[in-house]
Parts: sequence; C-alpha cells; structure tokens
Amino acid sequence: MVTGVLKHSIDPQNHGIMIAGGKGKKSSSQRGEIPKLAQYSNMPHKKIIELLYASKISAKLDNTAIQDGYALYHHAIFFDEEGNWTVVQQGMNSDIKMARRYHWISEKAASSFVSEPHSGIICNKAHQRVLDMTASESIETQKTSLDLIRGNPQNLISSIKKLNLGRNPTLDDWISSNKEKASKIKLTDSFEMPRHLNWKIINKAYDIQPKNYEEFVSIEGVGPSLVRALSLVSQLIYGTRSSWKDPVRYSFAHGGKDGVPYPVDRNTFDRSIRFLRDAIEGGEISREEKVTALKKLSTNLRIILPSYVE
Repeated sequence: MVTGVLKHSIDPQNHGIMIAGGKGKKSSSQRGEIPKLAQYSNMPHKKIIELLYASKISAKLDNTAIQDGYALYHHAIFFDEEGNWTVVQQGMNSDIKMARRYHWISEKAASSFVSEPHSGIICNKAHQRVLDMTASESIETQKTSLDLIRGNPQNLISSIKKLNLGRNPTLDDWISSNKEKASKIKLTDSFEMPRHLNWKIINKAYDIQPKNYEEFVSIEGVGPSLVRALSLVSQLIYGTRSSWKDPVRYSFAHGGKDGVPYPVDRNTFDRSIRFLRDAIEGGEISREEKVTALKKLSTNLRIILPSYVE
C-alpha cells in the first residue's frame, strides 16, 4: 500500500525520485518500469542495466541464498537521477503468518552483492538453522561451492552419494556414522537436504563456468535446493564453514505491529524526531501548514515522552 501511494504521489520530473515494482504481480513490473522511468533523467544505458541487475539479483539472493522460510511477495526499487538505488522487498512465512522486510542500499551493496550486502533485515522473530550464504562466515563455502559446480558434474554426484542423499531426506544417518567429523563442524541437529536436484541445471552451470559465486546464483534455474546441497556438501565433505544464523539485523525502532512499544532508545527517538521535523520544514507546503504541523509534532512528543524538551 505504501509503495503504491508513493508511486502515485511522487513525480519523477519534480522530485527526481523514481519507483518501480510493487506487490504481487507488480513486483516483477520493474523490468519494464525502470527503463521507462529512467527516460525522465536521460540516464545512460549502462546505468539502466545496472539498476535492472540490482533489482533482479537482490530478489534472487533473498529468495535463494538466504533460506529463512520467507517467500518474497513484494519488491520495489527506488532510484534517483544519478542511478543511486534502494531496494525494499518483503517476504511472507505462511506457516507462522509473519512477514519480514529486506533492505538494500547501493552504497552498501557496491562492494559485493554476496557478502553482507543488506543495510537491514527487519522481523520480530529470529529463527533457528537459517542458511545464510551471504554471511561473511559463508565465504569459504561460496568458494568451494563454486569449485564444485565448475568441476566435473560426476564428481559432484559422487560427493552427494557419499552423504546418502539418495535415501535420506536429512543428514541424521550421516552424522551417526561420522560422529568425529560432525562434532568438528558442530552439527548437532537435523539439516534438511533437498529431496530432488535438477541435474540439467548443474550441467548448465558447468557449461557456463561462472566466474564467481554471484554469477553462479544469478544463473536462471539455480534455486534454493542447489544452493543448499552445494553448501552442505562443501561443509560436510570438505570441511568449510557456513552460516546457520538468522541474519535479522534489527526489529522495529519503537515497537511491533502488535502495538506493544519497546523500551525507549533515546538516540533512535531523537533521530526520528529530527527526520520528521526536517521532512515538515522541507515539504512543499505553506508556512502556516508547516507551523501547524510542527506544533502537532511537539504536542504528540510531550504525550509520548513527558520528559521531552525541545
């Protein structure tokens, strides 16, 4: 809803900000919207290609490289005339009926899309055993996964057979028969493995010979199952490390959607106040409207925090 209102209210020619994407079917509309919107600023073709790629790879990674159980249903990219961008996308876990939001900023992701690229991941719940292949702890596994996919596919098949994946949907049996190795890599619980792997995609990736992990993940057809299988083969057979920690960065600043407020973080509170005041003073409204809005802000602040002094 918010994205829809912003798309309707913000004029690219007047504000210099463009928004593509949205919820549901509109989440994939950015492929056509980005080039069209970029015309307002005469953006170079190279910048448009970069924006299209940022939109695509951010969605692919949050659906594939971070396996937290949240399926994306909302994707929006905000960008300016210089090609600076922000991606905001949201996923839903239908089992627990809870949403999670992923934030990307071009400055943060500039160095790498596959190594700590998020500016924030918001959710009220952290989960156990979340595979995060974008974590710094997973870099070694990224390299080994890349070596596996670029090597002879038969060697990968052989490695998977060592884990008995043809018979077992989990690694319980492997852990039982390899207790010493399992203890070294701290595997003490069941780690679900894909029941089926698309060997055509494995052969396709082998033929492409991706130069890096980002290029591998971006290949059409590469999904969570293959990423997970390669990660576990890398970890269990070749002894690499993978991050199984939920990458949630923080929760809501002042409270959740349930209406229950968190203890006041004064620094965050002060930054929020400055942001609201600057937004009012910089808004394209009359002086009288600005004065009225600022008075209302001050009144509400004293209600929320009686000890607040301007």
